[in-house]
Amino acid sequence: MLRTLVLLLLTLLLAPPALAARADRITPEERYELGLRYMRRGYYVKALEQFNHLRNYQRDDPHAVLAELAIADLHYKKAEYDQARLAYEDFLRLHPRHERNDYASYRAGLCLWRKAPAIAARDQTWTRQAVDAWAGFTARYPQSPLGPEVQELLESGRARLARKELVIGEFYFRRGAWKAASGRLEGLLETWPASPDAPRARALLGQSLAREGDVAGARTLLEVLRADLPPDASVRREVARLERLVGPP
Repeated sequence: MLRTLVLLLLTLLLAPPALAARADRITPEERYELGLRYMRRGYYVKALEQFNHLRNYQRDDPHAVLAELAIADLHYKKAEYDQARLAYEDFLRLHPRHERNDYASYRAGLCLWRKAPAIAARDQTWTRQAVDAWAGFTARYPQSPLGPEVQELLESGRARLARKELVIGEFYFRRGAWKAASGRLEGLLETWPASPDAPRARALLGQSLAREGDVAGARTLLEVLRADLPPDASVRREVARLERLVGPP
């Protein structure tokens, strides 16, 4: 009995160091894959432990660099968008030639996009910053498979910013502040001429100019609208109002 107890105590004493030694013997690649498995299963604390170990103690291994990116992904999964964005931006700064920079750049912009309100009437600071972050993406990463998705997001972001300007322009227009309305609508057309809201902006701008006394400018806009009259009924109504204001050619 005594011999059995002694053997059991020895086993208990020796087991932890043995397990620790075995854990330390896993390769950086295995540790990185382990961290990814933890992250996929939602064990974020355990995942962070593996990635931090790689980053802090095995910095010379390529998987330590990937661990930095994985930490950013982990913050993103937890909806910690500010921390995630900073981590992606740090990755880009520290590894300017890394093959996954397109992904880091895409996700940095996505962190801003996730914080932006979808309703155009609200503050669109985050949308503007996301658009700025993605500007030139295809030029920087022409071979990136993320290019089409980034381009689609860019178009959505620009359309939202244009709609924001239209909302403000309409606000001034409804109150008869023609000069203020013209300024906003002209800015929209100059910055986002291909926006889906551009025809409505032209019709409202033409009316504003006509009411300010610039009938020639209003008539020029009317000619543009007549050349490519959109099917939208609300825009057609504004074009009809513009026609009544400027009179026959």
